[in-house]
Amino acid sequence: MSDQDAFERILASLYEAMLDDAYWPATSALIDAACGIKGNVLLIADDVQIRSIRAYYRGERRVDLERGYLTIYYPIDERAPRVLQLPDSRLAHVTDLFTPEELKTSPTYNEGLRRSGGQDGLNVRLDGPDDSHIAWVIADPVTPGGWESSQLALLEGLLPHIRQFVRVRQALVGAEALSTSMTNLLDTSRLGVLYLDRRGRVVAANDRARAILRQGDGVSDRDGELYAYIPTDCDQLKRLLARALPSVGGVATSGSMTLRRPSVLLPFVVHVKPVISRREDFGVQRVAALVLLVEPGRQSHIDSNVVAEVLGLTPGETQVAVWLAEGKTAREMARVSGRTEAAIHWHLRHIFRKHRVARQADLIRLVLSVADYV
Repeated sequence: MSDQDAFERILASLYEAMLDDAYWPATSALIDAACGIKGNVLLIADDVQIRSIRAYYRGERRVDLERGYLTIYYPIDERAPRVLQLPDSRLAHVTDLFTPEELKTSPTYNEGLRRSGGQDGLNVRLDGPDDSHIAWVIADPVTPGGWESSQLALLEGLLPHIRQFVRVRQALVGAEALSTSMTNLLDTSRLGVLYLDRRGRVVAANDRARAILRQGDGVSDRDGELYAYIPTDCDQLKRLLARALPSVGGVATSGSMTLRRPSVLLPFVVHVKPVISRREDFGVQRVAALVLLVEPGRQSHIDSNVVAEVLGLTPGETQVAVWLAEGKTAREMARVSGRTEAAIHWHLRHIFRKHRVARQADLIRLVLSVADYV
């Protein structure tokens, strides 16, 4: 099998895993086999802690390695903060993340990574949603002698698709639509769901998506084709759809973008995922792409994670913005947090500058547009 064939098989499996996490073990095994590696570990972390960790070696989940790392090695892993400082999408050899002295003395390197087969592995950091980091830990190559250029090229080609896998999974978590079938996904009411045919025309939509298109506040359809309100967004949307619906022989790829709205509401977050058919359809109209319209203003409460992601705020700024929308004064915020009122106002000034607003009322409106306050 050629590298291109292997790449396309991995993408097809990865797109299935985006909708149903049960496909991830098989996808991970395909990656291991195609890239010639012993296994791989996917972590989601912020600057404080690991939110999620999944270690799979040739399709088998290694809970023992997950628990061992979290309880024994993560607190003393010299490499961990350095991984978070890596530029987005740059593959780094494990040995480059330890000092020469640490390579001799580090329990993580000499015990943990030897046990998990990762002393000759690669680490990469990807920018994730909500100021999070996606860390992909790639175990040693199966064949001794170091990394070959073809292995590195295949891994680098997969990086944007691994990032997109995490984005879509998190969008489905937010919509409480995990592990749902393509048909049942239309029943969700917390995000817009659209199915497109190979020409990019809408063939099915749930009630929320139809309402969004009918309102035309950011996105609409003309004769079944999707159009964005802002011309530059429309051009980007067409390119995104074209990559998901390539011409015959092309490789379909997923992607995300934001769609700005003419109203005061925050932009839609749009995820586009190809739907790979495994059967010959002889020209019959078939679903070829899935479009998810994530609408921050449809949340049922003020979700600080969503506020941080959509408004691009630091944890401190997010807490202040949420408290302000909840009606707290700067004095109350200072008392609850143990900070000074001057520190609270410092955060507010930074938020005002980021979003070019001058009044607290404008900031409250922004936050409440992210989540319906109950």
